[in-house]
Amino acid sequence: MKLRLPALPLAAAALALVACGSREQAPAEPPATANEAPPAAPPATPASRWDLQSSGEGVALALLTASGPAAIRLFCPAGQDRLLVNVPAFRPVGSEERLSFGGGGEVVALVADTSGDRRRGGVSGTGAVPDELGRLVAGPISASYGAQTSGPHPAPPPQLARAFVAACNEGAAAAPAPAPRPTAAASPCLIQDGARLRMTPLRALGTEPFWNARIEGRCVTYSHPEDQAGTRVWTRYTPGPAGGIWAGALGGRRFELRTRAEPGCSDGMSDERYPLAVDLLVDGEQRRGCAEPL
Repeated sequence: MKLRLPALPLAAAALALVACGSREQAPAEPPATANEAPPAAPPATPASRWDLQSSGEGVALALLTASGPAAIRLFCPAGQDRLLVNVPAFRPVGSEERLSFGGGGEVVALVADTSGDRRRGGVSGTGAVPDELGRLVAGPISASYGAQTSGPHPAPPPQLARAFVAACNEGAAAAPAPAPRPTAAASPCLIQDGARLRMTPLRALGTEPFWNARIEGRCVTYSHPEDQAGTRVWTRYTPGPAGGIWAGALGGRRFELRTRAEPGCSDGMSDERYPLAVDLLVDGEQRRGCAEPL
């Protein structure tokens, strides 16, 4: 008589052998080695940089961006007493004829073409080469046009800034002299300690409460709703690294107006943007506002 083994244990043993064979045949992942290089990082985006460009047409100081076009461009035509500031990102505004340009606490107002600059793109402002051009390009540079602002951008490298200023001044010196005009005596507002103050007139304003000030030299004409004609305050002007201070007295109380560079300053009531911020002490109260060149 033959003995028969149960089929179930044999089948289970066979399945176990097949499973072991399958595990042995599966390819193993190669172990990571200590010398294996990590995944390559994406290339860094190059930063913007200032570039001095010279040609027979003139000299330009441009802030080139990583994508190619300039963020802002300063240009002095050869043989002309003229400065052009171009911001390709600005959009023309039919009612806005002023582009403010500043740096190092100084601001100048340039005449903007309301139809835009078709050659360079965006909006350009032009004016005579300012006496303070060296100070304008010595620090962070900004431009404002209506409610639009550009900057503050990093200060140009000193060697590029000096070369640009020298070329602009050389072009201004070579420009034909304008026809002589009768000289007028300087306004007393422009004389301090026997010397003439050379500065751009400013318009300052604030809200809550509303006030305005027109600044010419050391004279500040302060006005408000109860004195719309304004009262002239004779002050002592002290220039600062990023603005100025006008200190005097109004109604027997201290009057002090301070300006500082703040591109995009808002009056809190409109979309208008200004290149300067203002701190005003009047009637024992501290008020704030904005200012722009006239």
